[in-house]
Amino acid sequence: MNYYRQSPGHRYGSGIQFGVPPVTPMVKALIVANVAVWAVQWVARLQGIDLASYLGLVPLRVVQGWVWQLGTYLFLHSTQNVWHLIINMLMLWMFGGEMERYWGGRAFLRYYLVCGIGAGAFILAGGVLFGGLAAVVPTIGASGAIYGLLLAYGVVFANRIIYVLLVFPMRARTAVWIFAAIEFLGTLGVTTGVSHVAHLGGMAVGYLYLKRAWRVGDFWREL
Repeated sequence: MNYYRQSPGHRYGSGIQFGVPPVTPMVKALIVANVAVWAVQWVARLQGIDLASYLGLVPLRVVQGWVWQLGTYLFLHSTQNVWHLIINMLMLWMFGGEMERYWGGRAFLRYYLVCGIGAGAFILAGGVLFGGLAAVVPTIGASGAIYGLLLAYGVVFANRIIYVLLVFPMRARTAVWIFAAIEFLGTLGVTTGVSHVAHLGGMAVGYLYLKRAWRVGDFWREL
């Protein structure tokens, strides 16, 4: 089963001052929803039911009409590795709160879902094009949307200082480029259980969304 993992440790910061970001309403709602779904997954697993088969993103099943999986997979996480959920929620809290305060709750939620579903579309395309395990193995996790948030943070707050691995200070824009490069290289390596395509997909969709690149005229000018 594919699931998303992030490298632990991005530290919120602004210039040389940094602190703990508050939990904003929409971020709080998303965290509660993800934790609640994880609890349901855990109980279902005790009963021998694997919800990932039904609600995770399985490209072959989406093609067959299970289109809801493009959205539901975002709220599922590994019940065998709780860090999958914890790290994703920490990332959502640290970067999502700032973006919600900047955009407002509705705009933030719209961006989050667009990135997550867009990342799912990349997974679907990969499964259809390459087949094999890519077409039948469920992908779960919120990381496509969260990588989109990381991209947005790097675009909107390009010069903010964040602490990678809680140690290395760097500008948000630089960190985004580094993480994008890591994910790209990850797509060229061996299978690790991490959906690098989804991570890159979330960032790509987020960038196009921020640049209004779905509008043909704006996209042409952006190029």
